Amino acid sequence: MFTYITVGINDLTGAIRFYDAVLATLGIERRETDENEAGYATAGDSRCRFWINHPFDRRAATVGNGSMPAFEAPSRAAVDAFHAAAIAHGGTDDGAPGIRHFHPNFYACYVRDPDGNKLSALCERPE
Repeated sequence: MFTYITVGINDLTGAIRFYDAVLATLGIERRETDENEAGYATAGDSRCRFWINHPFDRRAATVGNGSMPAFEAPSRAAVDAFHAAAIAHGGTDDGAPGIRHFHPNFYACYVRDPDGNKLSALCERPE
């Protein structure tokens, strides 16, 4: 459905440190980097689908109220690892890993990156 998603950041070096560690827990790696942005993809993908970048207008990045990329996790353990890596690398907790009311196998966590962007990791497989 999506070609790619971007989130705005203010400190590219710090954001790369955060996202490299956090996305690695889901098998997502950084593939492209320049002075304004970094792109991430899964091993089998031909293009970067998630980008962190300085806003094009050169103004400060701000948080989108109601915006939240949710990353598919292969297991509940991967959701736990995503949450732990986010906290260890300057993120903040916005909902600890656990089952949510959406359905019996909706196991997710919610974090904020150092710029305040909300992210989720989600596993919908039965344990």
